[in-house]
Amino acid sequence: MNLSLKIKVCALLAVALYIPSNVFAWGITGHRVVGKVAEYYLSAKARKAVKGILGNEDMAMASNWMDFIKSDTSFNYLNSWHYVNLAAGLDQNGVFGYLDSFNEASLYSKIPEQIAVLKNEKSSAGQKLMALRILIHLMGDLHQPMHTARKEDLGGNKVNVTWFGQRSNLHRVWDEGLVDYQQLSYTEYATAINHPAKEQLSKWKAGTLKDYIYESYVACNKIYAFTKAEDKLSYNYNFEFVGLLNEQLLKGGIRLAVVLNDIYR
Repeated sequence: MNLSLKIKVCALLAVALYIPSNVFAWGITGHRVVGKVAEYYLSAKARKAVKGILGNEDMAMASNWMDFIKSDTSFNYLNSWHYVNLAAGLDQNGVFGYLDSFNEASLYSKIPEQIAVLKNEKSSAGQKLMALRILIHLMGDLHQPMHTARKEDLGGNKVNVTWFGQRSNLHRVWDEGLVDYQQLSYTEYATAINHPAKEQLSKWKAGTLKDYIYESYVACNKIYAFTKAEDKLSYNYNFEFVGLLNEQLLKGGIRLAVVLNDIYR
């Protein structure tokens, strides 16, 4: 490899390492789990419509498009869509009031926009494909608690910790560390967690986008309360939070199906 090429490769690696991880929620496996779970709950009409848009690309594979497209800088405008920043110490009314006054591009504003594109009969096939891929991804992001976290620490990206002895940060632990620690493929993971109680299923299918954001915010507060900068996280952290992790992944998939079933009822 000549010197010029080495310099270019190093520069690209530096850029890749610099990109804040708050735009890569759940990591590849987590997003695919959400997409796979959603497939179990699709109505016949929704399944047919999704197939008509995605073709041979299933929802699990489509779920990571929004992260993969980061390699194309012309799509940088999507970066802020992955999360919504919320201040600490808000109650439900505080969160709802903040969302009502919030006018920046975020998952709160962009999820309804994708739904509108998919409902619009005049939308082109290309527009529907992009909207569906984005919707699948954002419904996953919505249920990653650190995507409803604090602006001042970039959703936990500035909260440095170690994960089984390796330098990391709070956001990355929730994006990838906890999910990958389970050592399951996305299909195994979806099957393992897809056992909601009847009452849970009924409760999770109800609610609004605001309700879902507030739930993730409450989960985020639990994480902040338990985890401090420079904490050494390992077995006990997994024991403490694997239940919440699995519940958020399962909720994300079920609610994604609810949204799609409503679009194509």
